[in-house]
Amino acid sequence: MAYGESAEPVLRDVDFSLTKGERCMLLGPSGCGKSTLLRAVGGFHAPAAGHISLGGVEVVRPGPDRAFVFQEFDQLLPWKRVLANVAYPLTINGHRKADASERARSYLSMMGLDAATEKFPHQLSGGMKQRVAIARAMALEPKVLLMDEPFGALDAQTRSRLQEQFREVTSALGTTVIFVTHSIHEAAFLGDTVIVLGGKPARVIGRVPIERVDGRNENQQQVEARLQELLTDAHEDGGSTP
Repeated sequence: MAYGESAEPVLRDVDFSLTKGERCMLLGPSGCGKSTLLRAVGGFHAPAAGHISLGGVEVVRPGPDRAFVFQEFDQLLPWKRVLANVAYPLTINGHRKADASERARSYLSMMGLDAATEKFPHQLSGGMKQRVAIARAMALEPKVLLMDEPFGALDAQTRSRLQEQFREVTSALGTTVIFVTHSIHEAAFLGDTVIVLGGKPARVIGRVPIERVDGRNENQQQVEARLQELLTDAHEDGGSTP
């Protein structure tokens, strides 16, 4: 895949498919094209070569069947309270205000934010802001939730807590997720499948399926060891260090 006129390919021979409810983790060195791939799935980058389809329909632009959560804490509208932040995209998509507020409350509750609905973003911690952003994206009930290192800027304790909560909620709802990460532990902890990218242009170095028992990866250490091997191969294949 390349984008832009006369652009060099960013991704090559990257071919994979996901089933409904699958959490797919994209792991690889910095600059290898993980976020580019995610934005292409989101419809923000139009490939000059190659194609992406969702439910048999080619992706050519952003749409309500995909929702994005980024790493930055400034994703929320600073002049709107938490409930209004989550409800606002729903009203834009045609939901009645009362229905949008009800759905927003439901998803905020799933993320443990019942007590924060009337707060403004500046009154929230970084972790709470990310939970609001996730609730807002999930409230749209997209076919695919796109996550670009959403926990990367959080402290270790908050990150661990949000990983657990995110896994539980997406498992319960059967949400399909594509999630970019630099963290081997995060990839093994959250993913049903981990795709390791490397090289320039990036290609798939390996794909690791993860078996879960009651939602948990019973082979966390073994999976992490395998991912470390693949990530080492990715670095040797031309990726930069994280």
